[in-house]
Amino acid sequence: MVIAIDGPAGAGKSTVARAAAERLGFTYLDTGAMYRCVGLAAREDLAHAAAVAERITIEVGERVTIDGRDVTAEIRAAGVSELASKVAADPAVRAALVRKQRAIVAQGDWVAEGRDIGTVVAPDAAVKVFLYADPVERARRRAADLGLTEAEVLERQRERDLRDSSANRSTLEPPRDAVPVDTTGLTLDEVVDQVITLAIEAKEIQA
Repeated sequence: MVIAIDGPAGAGKSTVARAAAERLGFTYLDTGAMYRCVGLAAREDLAHAAAVAERITIEVGERVTIDGRDVTAEIRAAGVSELASKVAADPAVRAALVRKQRAIVAQGDWVAEGRDIGTVVAPDAAVKVFLYADPVERARRRAADLGLTEAEVLERQRERDLRDSSANRSTLEPPRDAVPVDTTGLTLDEVVDQVITLAIEAKEIQA
């Protein structure tokens, strides 16, 4: 079974997906980390990001590696998020990583999160959830993670949202068959409970 969790930055995708996977006994797939890996590996030559995406071997789990090198901390460094967003705007980069992501989720039980999981990576996912939140709340969460002011993050967020929505992507719109969840006023447990309920219902239908 695949549970697809989509939504913009700061909506809570990673935290919710990781917690839901732990409670369900599924494996968590952070596709955003894969784009960060490409951005990091191609940071000095973004023009060849697609070739980098094809060439490197990325492993995502408790630790994230590029060709065997642990980059878990590096991909969370300041600036890498922007690099990831830039390389993700390249259709060739997305195509390369989507192929890798589809191969990963082809077997087993996964909670996969990202920006086009339910529409592109796993369109047949048993459960699709689209998380969103008030822009100011999203910026507040990201500021806490990045150590920046809310104003700085809000401005970057606006630029990123514009770039993501204008690069032949629909990352700010939920898949038609996804369950939208506004996380603005909800606790982590309340959001995860909704995902678990949907997963249980899907299992019952498949049984």
